[in-house]
Amino acid sequence: MIEKKLKKYLFPNILAMIGISCYVLADTFFVSAAAGADGITALNLTLPIFGLMFAIGSMIGLGSATRYSILKALGKKDALDYFSDSVMWAFIFSLIFAAIGIISPESVLKLMGADSSILQTGRSYMKTVLLFAPCFMLNYTFTAFVRNDKSPNIAMAATLSSSIFNIIFDYIFMFPLKMGMTGAALATGISPVVSMGVCMIHFLSPRNTIRFKLKLPSPTRLIRACTIGISGFVGEISNAVTSLSFNFILLGIAGNTAVAAYGVVANISLVGIAVFNGISQGAQPMASEASGSGDKDSAKRILRYSLKISAAAALILVAAICIFAPVITSVFNSENSAQLAKYAVTGLRMYTPGFIAAAVNIVNAGFFGASGAAMECWLISISRGIVSIVILAFVLSHFFGIYGVWAAFPAAEVFTLILTILYKKLKQQKTGFYSV
Repeated sequence: MIEKKLKKYLFPNILAMIGISCYVLADTFFVSAAAGADGITALNLTLPIFGLMFAIGSMIGLGSATRYSILKALGKKDALDYFSDSVMWAFIFSLIFAAIGIISPESVLKLMGADSSILQTGRSYMKTVLLFAPCFMLNYTFTAFVRNDKSPNIAMAATLSSSIFNIIFDYIFMFPLKMGMTGAALATGISPVVSMGVCMIHFLSPRNTIRFKLKLPSPTRLIRACTIGISGFVGEISNAVTSLSFNFILLGIAGNTAVAAYGVVANISLVGIAVFNGISQGAQPMASEASGSGDKDSAKRILRYSLKISAAAALILVAAICIFAPVITSVFNSENSAQLAKYAVTGLRMYTPGFIAAAVNIVNAGFFGASGAAMECWLISISRGIVSIVILAFVLSHFFGIYGVWAAFPAAEVFTLILTILYKKLKQQKTGFYSV
């Protein structure tokens, strides 16, 4: 019964997250066709600032929705306050990014390592997307609360609709309308508006139990939400931190071509990470409800089933990417650069095996967060997403050059998996709650 009910949350969310990753791939493909390797490099150099924006939006939205589910299961009256606060805080933080887009997008690109040619290519993309920061950040709150208010299918439809819009209008804006990188950014920026519009189907329906109240947001509720939204934050910020670190290392080793190759590797890896995040976030409402009601047996079954699904998905993805690495690379190599192809094919085959450990780490971190175990969630998320991968990237690249960069991701995930297993054994001895 638990597994059957869980499927209703897992698979819509997996499809939704795959939809997000597909529009990222479409962005990369169209940018490659329009602007070549410089376009991919510019796109990759913008990822860290966007990753930070998405991370804050995810932490506020997912953390607030998790608190809402836990408090609702406990019968607490202040559960609904988390929606209003999440909307207000997401909007407030988004204004910082919008201001950067208005005042000085060039400075951010220079900080990311852009030279004059990349600056010329990426300036309009950076500026346009940052102006849509309120839409991106609010969208996390909308979809998270719709999913937690027992409408996972509408949350999936919202995400998929925005992804389809982005793919179609990427093409329309960039080619028939000849808007170039600005067109790609405009399609990406409007897509969360489409998602929020679909979410309104739930908010305006009789099934909706969520209400927005215009009032000053509470810093205390923000902190409480963020402490358990850390897995969502790290899930997004890790892409930014990894991209920033890898970009600087690769620029020093082999220049813009290596960064363009990493753009291919990074965008393909987003597909895998999206699947695992989809499983983690899909299980969150049921895990939060089980934790809030003290149902330990159901919580264990939810975790076990989620881990089985994620491990199976990881094995399939690794096999497919390793086999079809040359074909995948050729799709994004519009200039037929032999050097880019060599770097990217090797990178895909060395980088993606880390999915197997990452699948387990992401689901475990999400389960801890959904259960209100903020410290455990923080430990796993910070290790895999920031600390170990950055340290290993610099250390391994020093000894093995570009091969060390590709190896850093799987090495960091394996290290975190070992850390997680040891920690869970200690935790199990005390409570018996987090055993697999």
